[in-house]
Amino acid sequence: MFPRPEHRRRSSGHRAERGGPGSTEGRRNADGQGWNSNGEQRFLPVRAGSLARSRGPDLAALPSDTRTLAGPLEKPAAALSLTMGEEGGGRSCGVPRDLKRLKQQAMAYYQENDVPRRLEELLNTTFYLQPADVYGHLANYFSKLAKPPSICRVVGKIVLDGLGFPTLQVDISCTVQNFPKYICSVVTPVHFEVLENALPDVVDAEEMERALAVSTALQWVNESFTEELWGLVPSNQEEVDHRLRVFFENKVQEDKKRKELERSQEEPVQAPQTVIPPPPPPPPSKKKGQKSGRKDSNLEKPIVPPEPPELVLPGSMAIGAVSLAVAKASASLGNIPLYLSIALLKHGQEQRPTLTMPLLMGSVLSCGKSSPGKLNLLKEVLCIPSPGLTTKQPPITGKMSHLGCLTINYDTIEQPLLLLSGICSNLGLELGVSLHVAINCAGHELMDYNKGKYEVMVGSYKSAAEMLELYLDLLNKYPYVIALMDPFRKEDSEQWDALYSAATSRCYLITGSASRSVSKVLEDRNVTPRSHGLIIKHTNQTTMMDLVEIVRLLDSKKHLAVFGSTDAEASDDSLVDLAVGLGARFIKLGGLSRGERVTKYNRLLAIEEELIQSGTWGFRGEHTFSSFQEDAEKTAEATAAAEALEPLDSMFPTGVTKE
Repeated sequence: MFPRPEHRRRSSGHRAERGGPGSTEGRRNADGQGWNSNGEQRFLPVRAGSLARSRGPDLAALPSDTRTLAGPLEKPAAALSLTMGEEGGGRSCGVPRDLKRLKQQAMAYYQENDVPRRLEELLNTTFYLQPADVYGHLANYFSKLAKPPSICRVVGKIVLDGLGFPTLQVDISCTVQNFPKYICSVVTPVHFEVLENALPDVVDAEEMERALAVSTALQWVNESFTEELWGLVPSNQEEVDHRLRVFFENKVQEDKKRKELERSQEEPVQAPQTVIPPPPPPPPSKKKGQKSGRKDSNLEKPIVPPEPPELVLPGSMAIGAVSLAVAKASASLGNIPLYLSIALLKHGQEQRPTLTMPLLMGSVLSCGKSSPGKLNLLKEVLCIPSPGLTTKQPPITGKMSHLGCLTINYDTIEQPLLLLSGICSNLGLELGVSLHVAINCAGHELMDYNKGKYEVMVGSYKSAAEMLELYLDLLNKYPYVIALMDPFRKEDSEQWDALYSAATSRCYLITGSASRSVSKVLEDRNVTPRSHGLIIKHTNQTTMMDLVEIVRLLDSKKHLAVFGSTDAEASDDSLVDLAVGLGARFIKLGGLSRGERVTKYNRLLAIEEELIQSGTWGFRGEHTFSSFQEDAEKTAEATAAAEALEPLDSMFPTGVTKE
C-alpha cells in the first residue's frame, strides 16, 4: 500500500529545510537556477530530453532557441510512477516489495500508453504558447488523445406528433472520456396517412394499429438496442445499420413463424366446395342511333383491382428512428451539421466543394376530396421557386387543411390556377419564370371502384384514358405546371407509360403513394410505375444507408429524388438535413402552418444561409427535360405519344355531369 502523507513527512524530517544545503531546492539554488534571493521560484531551462526517457519528435517544429525549454520537473517518469520519497526511490530500506512491484507496474503502464513522451511534448508546447487558459489548453490537448465516444445507452419514449397522435422519440447517450453523456434525440413520425371523412370503424382500427406500432417500437428500443449497439462508435454508420437490419430480419422471421402457428391452430379442415362459375356478363346495351353490327368504340376495359397494401411490421419505425439518431449523434460529436455528415456518408467521406439546396415545393392551395367545393382533382397545388431564388412563399391565409395549405370552395380546375396566377401577379412574380407549379393529384384517392372511374368532381367521372387526355390538355393550357404527382393509381401502368412519353418534354411525373416502399425499391432495383422522380419518406425500417443507396439508385437511373414529410409530422427537422446532404432535387414540406412545418422551413433557410456564408452554396440548374425526352424517344410509344401533343378540345369539366 502507499505510504501515508504523515509517514512520508516523518521519514524526511531529518532533511534540511527548504532552501537549505541538504534539500533539492538548496542544491538548485546553489547553482543559481531554482530560487532567487527573495525565495521566489522561477522556470528552469533544462534539456527537453531530461523530462522523459523518450524524446518527443514534435519539438522539432519549434524555433531553435526554444527547443531546450523544460519545466521544474527533471524526471516526470519518476513522479508519475507513484512518487515515493526521493526521486527514483533510491533507498531500499523500509520500502516493501509490494510497493516496488506497484511502482514497476505503474512505470510499465505509463510507458505502454506513451504518457512520458506526451507530457514532455505538452509541457514544452504549453510554455512556448503560453495560452491565457492554461488548463483549458491542457484539457483540449488530452481530449484529442481520448478514445472516440461510443454508444452506451439507447432510450425510447412516447411523445405526441403534430396532430396529437403518439409517436416515438429516441435518445442516444455515449461514453465520452469515461463518463456517460446524453448526446441527442430524434422524433420520428408514423407512416399512417390522415384519414379524412372516414368511417368510425376505420378510424378506430387505425388508432389500434398505430398504438401497436408505437408500443412495439418502444419495446424494441428499450429492451434490445442498447445491447445491440453498445460500444459502437456513432460515426460507423454502416455497422450500426447492418446490426439494425439483422435485428429487423430476425423480427420478420419471428413474425412469420408466429402467424404460421396461429394459422395452423385456427384454420379448421373444410371440405372442398364446388366453385360455381360466375354468370356471363350481359351484352352491352345498344346506344340510341347505333347501327347493328357496329362495335361500340367507347367500350371500357375492366379496371385492374387495387394491389394489397404493403405489410408493415409493427415496431419497424424503431429501426429508422435509431439509425437517424445515431447519424445525428455522430454529427453532434464531430461538431458538424447533420447535412454535412450525411453528404460525407453519401460520397465515401469525401468532402464536396459545394452543396446544392433542394428546390422547395410549398403547398398553397387544396381542392381535394376534403375541400368544401365539388372539385376533387387538385389535392395540393404547390409552388416551386425558380432555381437561384431564395426560399420564400406567397403569403396566403384562410382555412387550412391538415397539409398546411388553404382550402378553397371551387368547382372547376381553372379556378384555383387562375387564383394563383392573380396572386403571383399582385406580388410581382411571373408564373413560369419566377415560380412554377406542381400538382398533387392523389389519383388513388379519386378512384370509385363501384363505377371503375376517377371522380375528378362530385358526380363527374372519367376513365383512365379520359384522365390521360385531361392531363395533356392541362399541360397545354397551363405551361407553368411542371410536375404532376400521382396522376393515376399505380395499377394503371399503361396510362403512366403513355403520359410519360407524351409529357416528358415539359413536365415531371413523380410517384408518391403510387410507388412502393424504399426497401421494396432497393430489393427490385427498379422504380415503378414509369416516372421521372420518387418521393422519399423516412419511415419504418428505412436506415441512413438505405437512404444513401436509394439516392444513388435514382442518380444512376437519372431520376429525381424528392424528400417529403409524412402526414403525421413531428417537430424534428432532420428531414431537411437529409435532403441537403443527399443532394435531393426537391423537398416537399407542405404549407406554412403549424410549428412542426415552420421548424423545417426555418431549418431550410438556416442551412441556405450557412452555405452562402461559407462559400459552399452550389447553384441549382434550371429545369431540364432533355435527358428524359431522349429516354422517351427510344421507346416505341414515342410516335403515338407525339400525336397526343396536338391541341385538343377542352377536357376540363366546367359543370357537374351525372352518370
